[in-house]
Amino acid sequence: MEVRLLVTGCHGFCEQAPVMVIEPGNLFYCRLSPKDAFEVVSRSIKKGEVVERLLYLDAATGKRVRTMSEVPFYQAQDQQVLSQNRLVDSCSIEDYIAAGGYSAIVKVLKGIAPEDVIKEIKSSGLRGRGGGGFPTGRKWSECQEAPGDEKYVICNADEGDPGAYMDRGVLEGNPHLVLEGMMIGAWAVGARKGYIYVRHEYPVAVKHSRIAVEQARALGLLGNNILGSSFSFDVDIARGGGAFVCGESTALMASVEGKVGEPRAKDVHTVVDGLYHKPTTLNNVETWANVPAIILKGSSWFASKGTHGSKGTKILALTGRIKNTGLVEVPMGMPIRKVVFDIGGGPVNGNRIKAVQTGGPSGGCLPLDKFDLPVDFDVLYEAGSMVGSGGMVVMDEETCMVDVAKYFLTFLQDESCGKCLPCRTGIDRMLEMITDITEGRGRIEQLDLLEELGDTISQTSLCGLGKTAANPVLSTLRYFRPEYEAHINEKKCPAGRCKSLITYWIDPDKCNGCRVCLPGCAYKAITGKKKQVHVIDNQLCQKCGICRSECKFDAIRVF
Repeated sequence: MEVRLLVTGCHGFCEQAPVMVIEPGNLFYCRLSPKDAFEVVSRSIKKGEVVERLLYLDAATGKRVRTMSEVPFYQAQDQQVLSQNRLVDSCSIEDYIAAGGYSAIVKVLKGIAPEDVIKEIKSSGLRGRGGGGFPTGRKWSECQEAPGDEKYVICNADEGDPGAYMDRGVLEGNPHLVLEGMMIGAWAVGARKGYIYVRHEYPVAVKHSRIAVEQARALGLLGNNILGSSFSFDVDIARGGGAFVCGESTALMASVEGKVGEPRAKDVHTVVDGLYHKPTTLNNVETWANVPAIILKGSSWFASKGTHGSKGTKILALTGRIKNTGLVEVPMGMPIRKVVFDIGGGPVNGNRIKAVQTGGPSGGCLPLDKFDLPVDFDVLYEAGSMVGSGGMVVMDEETCMVDVAKYFLTFLQDESCGKCLPCRTGIDRMLEMITDITEGRGRIEQLDLLEELGDTISQTSLCGLGKTAANPVLSTLRYFRPEYEAHINEKKCPAGRCKSLITYWIDPDKCNGCRVCLPGCAYKAITGKKKQVHVIDNQLCQKCGICRSECKFDAIRVF
């Protein structure tokens, strides 16, 4: 019996990783360790037996699930872009070709004119998956019509959102899929040169992208007269500049050119005046990865999924206070509630879900009563959030929404390039006011000022970072204003997170004097004898929360 072991890309279920799928049979093992290897080989591979303890345990039913297709996390998904990740070796062009790879570019070069390719992309309704949701076909059409013979295509893999790793999962797991999408785009717009701009912190994605490019060149799929046609195209890999702002199109292009990654005014769009002042088409990893399937299966197939204005599927990085975290791919239009509770499995530790933050640091926070909203570019924008690149962070009742706004403002302050005044100074002023509120110095009139300043920053900033920087504040003020008011009027943090507004104490009815909390307190703020109620000295306590996490009897409280 011949057995082949494939080291594949991400299967999506990060919370259960490392995972293994044994074919035929779709047998799904999870949370593996090196010590499990012998048993897997000796029992499952050689004898066809099932190692029960390695199967996924469904918390809802208490039963072990045998196959990948039966795992609830996967059942509610519609994996299209991610579907090949478990079928191919990331570094094998032969695997990709065996799975149908490069069939789309062959089909194009055999008889689909550039204008017809663009028409098909337009008909599909594909919109950019990098954040803005701009119609892809329209972008390609404008670049094709732009004057000049020298044009470029760029893959934006500078994924900088905290908690987001969709592009990383695709580029590490199936780089040839992205490369094929770029080739089709280059044929459509008339480009001979392309760049994959990869975030500096993604060394594996850089490595796999380089291997894919070298393999494609070796087989004549990149270079001059590809597959004997008149089409010539090649790709280089560019390392990111290490800044969040380099994900913005003009800043990215400046970085590729060797300049400081700062945005410029877009009075002339990059499809006309882009890289090296030449017409340039830029899409993110997921957008390019959708293109081959549209060409092979047709625009109507892609358009059959999703909503009226948001077609196809979307990869989400589902993280936060839920049971199941990882990469999920769902049809556009799926309600947030289904993503969080059916795929994500609901809350952990018995806490209630409170909010979800979508779209990364430039997105917004939506309360539980908005969870019936669909994953849709236009609907989420109207609600004060955005689909963005696909980050989805779930928060429970122990999350302070004012502190969340402060966290994202701090991130954006660090990442702002400082080129334009509204972003550079406006974020600083907003952060000062939010900090005042979390530390007990807030004034009620600051809430209206935050809204006014946020609107000004949004309307007057130079690039997308500044235009969306106020979203975390504006959305939390819109939906969680009572929390702001409690911080200001009552000098209290309802979630018990803002250190300046909380005090730790030990409930004498629950403390049994087990002394477990004492060694964990680095500040010696807890005293008490064995089997006697302990006491916290609030003059010494630094409110780090370690004692609370160590206590097994829920005796340490916050007020």
